[in-house]
Amino acid sequence: MTKNKFIEQLQEGERIDEVFLVKAARLAETRAGKPYLLLELADRTGEIGGPVWDNAEQTATICQVGSFVRLRGAAQSYRDKLQLRIEAVRPVDAAEVALADFVAASPHDLGEMARQIQKLVASVENGWVRKLLNRFFQKGEVWERFQSAPAAKGIHHAYVGGLMEHCLSMARVADMLVSHYPGVDRSILMAGVMFHDIGKIKELKEEVGLVDYTSAGRLKGHLVIGSEMVCEQAACIDGFPEDILTQIQHLILSHHGRLEFGSPTVPMTPEAFLLSYIDDLDSKMNLIEQLRRKQKEEGRKWSDYQRSLERFLYLSSLQECEAEAQSDDERRRRQKTLF
Repeated sequence: MTKNKFIEQLQEGERIDEVFLVKAARLAETRAGKPYLLLELADRTGEIGGPVWDNAEQTATICQVGSFVRLRGAAQSYRDKLQLRIEAVRPVDAAEVALADFVAASPHDLGEMARQIQKLVASVENGWVRKLLNRFFQKGEVWERFQSAPAAKGIHHAYVGGLMEHCLSMARVADMLVSHYPGVDRSILMAGVMFHDIGKIKELKEEVGLVDYTSAGRLKGHLVIGSEMVCEQAACIDGFPEDILTQIQHLILSHHGRLEFGSPTVPMTPEAFLLSYIDDLDSKMNLIEQLRRKQKEEGRKWSDYQRSLERFLYLSSLQECEAEAQSDDERRRRQKTLF
């Protein structure tokens, strides 16, 4: 069973008869005491919500989180946001759907990103740090999970391969900044880049495209989990220097930048400062990239209000910018041939 219409393609007033993944389902009551079901639905292009007004309690037994359903209804605008007016719901066997239609993934090749990560690890000058990195990024369960793990439950890089994409992007920015600012230890900074979110492998779980927290993730968080993971592996390397381990753990524990953002300590080394800002920058730029990918119209448009950024954004579509970049490259090639 293949999807014909994805969420990002829906237009106001359009009739639908499509399969969706149930991301959330909540029973509530109207002021008159009548039950209704509020659904949050997803496919690989995004999410959309909608209420079920009739037979809500019976429909709730069908719409379990992680299940697939076929909905009939229409797309409509509610408070300036598109939602579904749901008229009928029926269950769909997971074996009948193409999972690739429902699981969002990095737009970049996972195999190539994995090779770039291993090349990056091999370039680390400090032998102790390189040994520690190799215990995570050469082979084993952590390496396998790292290659497909999302970087977050939502907001940024929240898709298959997102964590690897995030770390690789950060590493490239870190390399540029290391060459610009004197006295920054590249080995320590690269370790911080690769390890800063390693705890998310145990903090988050992904099933059928739905990302949620594990019990350990909720109770401890990925900063503490990541620091523990690095400490455990460093203990397996005979003679691993305590000062290097402490610096790397500091980068992991401080990378959110401020105590009120969940860091148990604040950045206190040049490498920790850079890591915190690089992480924040790459996260925000990925959010902007996702918004631009969804924009189809030409010219700059205002986005919806972005709560995580506390502002609207004035953006052109990513496709439009990529076309302009290709035109610039072609123009430069023509100029070279002329001169």
